Amino acid sequence: MSPRNPEAVLLHVRVQPKARANTVKGWHGAALRVSVTAAPEDGKANRAVIALLAETFDVAPSSIDLVRGAASRDKWFRLPQGVKIPG
Repeated sequence: MSPRNPEAVLLHVRVQPKARANTVKGWHGAALRVSVTAAPEDGKANRAVIALLAETFDVAPSSIDLVRGAASRDKWFRLPQGVKIPG
């Protein structure tokens, strides 16, 4: 966890890039499945996932950090303290 926010929430996300719409599809095991229209190049898909998570959890995009998986479909994001993850 980050020293600046030890109470932050880690979220495992499975991403489908180049989809038809930006959507949260639901849970697949322990991972939240999301689809984004952005291509997985130059960080575009990662930025789209951050924007989608920010909208979904009603937080600022700048408060979400990509912790692991920048070049993978399986990613770990750090969300701010107090975010409630359903499921």
